[in-house]
Amino acid sequence: MKAISRITLLFALIFMVATVSLAQRVIKGTVYMDGKLAAGITVEAHKGGSMMTSFDGLYEIEADAKTKWIKFTFIDESKKLDIGEKQGDNFDFAFTGDIPAEKVETGGSEVNLQSMKQLLGEQNKEYMNGLSLYNEFIKQKDFVSATPHWRELYNKYPKSSSNLYIHGARIFENQLANAKTEEEKEKILEEYMKLYDKRIKHFGNQGYVLGRKGSTWLKYKLLEGSLEGDAQIQALQNGYEWVNQSVDEQGNDTELAVLVLLMQTTKALFKLEILPKETVVFNYEKCNSIVNVNIENETDPVNLKKAKEVQVYIEDIFGKSGAADCEALISIITPKYEENNSDIEFIKNMLRRLRRANCDDSKLYEKATEKLYELEPSAEAAFNMAHRYLKLEDMEKAKVYYNQALDQETDQELLAGYYYEYGLFIFAKEHDLAVARTYAKKALAINPNNCEANMLVGDIYVAASSGFSGSNLEKSAIFWLAVDYFTKARRGEDCVVDASKKATTYKKYFPNKEEAFMNDLKEGNSYKVGGWINETTTIRF
Repeated sequence: MKAISRITLLFALIFMVATVSLAQRVIKGTVYMDGKLAAGITVEAHKGGSMMTSFDGLYEIEADAKTKWIKFTFIDESKKLDIGEKQGDNFDFAFTGDIPAEKVETGGSEVNLQSMKQLLGEQNKEYMNGLSLYNEFIKQKDFVSATPHWRELYNKYPKSSSNLYIHGARIFENQLANAKTEEEKEKILEEYMKLYDKRIKHFGNQGYVLGRKGSTWLKYKLLEGSLEGDAQIQALQNGYEWVNQSVDEQGNDTELAVLVLLMQTTKALFKLEILPKETVVFNYEKCNSIVNVNIENETDPVNLKKAKEVQVYIEDIFGKSGAADCEALISIITPKYEENNSDIEFIKNMLRRLRRANCDDSKLYEKATEKLYELEPSAEAAFNMAHRYLKLEDMEKAKVYYNQALDQETDQELLAGYYYEYGLFIFAKEHDLAVARTYAKKALAINPNNCEANMLVGDIYVAASSGFSGSNLEKSAIFWLAVDYFTKARRGEDCVVDASKKATTYKKYFPNKEEAFMNDLKEGNSYKVGGWINETTTIRF
């Protein structure tokens, strides 16, 4: 019996030793300081061993299967790397600075910098198989299946083809479209930005690529995000630096969309008091000069139309920036008007330019407005006349011409702008909130993304709150609606800064939780604001 017990105990001990030995793991990697191999770093594993790195920066230590972290110590400073949720046993670590780019790209494996021609010439089976698989999935727009094969080539053969970066952008766009959380989107966007850097590193063309990088960044960080305060400023500054450098390097070959982005970010940073007025004027002149060269040299009618539209848009952004100098602008335009004062299209464009720059109270604007109405009493001419009488404080005549413009205009885009401006006129001069909203809503019926019309409705609701009949909660609930419209407005590039500020400001006036609780209102449920407003919003605090 004792012999059996001893045998049982022996088997138990053998099993325990085997379990312990199976539980052990060997963790290794490389430690860096400021991108260089780091010596003198003590590496210690939770529930494991420790060692000090030499000049090669390498470490290799025994650890337990349940090891949760690795601690790195240099002199009297320690840093931990959490590996509890990480896969594998190889962990590189940057004590200061970053892990060198090539190391990150390949996970430690060797990088092959041959071109596609060289790889195919050598019949590199690994590359050819990966290329065939990922290309097939890309053709089918099956980006999920393409990803692992694309990533293998992207990491190991980064100089094989620029298509890796073009297709990689499509893969990241697909991932961003399907991201479930903001955290997931942030990680994808960070990797997306690195793709642009890596493309520049291996294929050059920095000016062009930076334009694409800035465009992508601004799209996801501002237009599709919800940044406010310092985070918004930082995102704008990053995007601005990339697109500004792109324009400086590309010159007259700059993509038109990048010129627009440069003016949009310039205007936004000026309003946030980050950039001075002089920079706004300088960037406007730079962008306008490039567009003029494109217009002069373009022979394709479609591209010529786009360039002219961009020129109008750039002038519009500059005019609304608050940095436009009317005196300087008028001195430039006046001699041109004297040469072209019978050219209807020239006068129309000139008046639009002055109006966008808020220079519509000048003698030049008055003279040109009357001339245009004399040459062609069209909807646009009537609209300009309305502006003139508005500046003269003759409200009755202004209304007559506004209504003439609204009745005659057939271009829906222009009509939306007229509706918005007439609504603004009613709001500012007659304080008739319900009628002003009617015209703002007409503008939104034509273009729901008209950010200025959305801003106007938000402003109307803010103004309505104090005089609205009802309880304090019912008055405060109007701010839910106002912020709804400011949030919609911030999706427009021209309104993103002002709309973000107003949304942040008026959130402070939301009904509080105690009031809501007493009125049996639950967060996330619908709430209808009654009276002449008669709109539904969402309860939130």
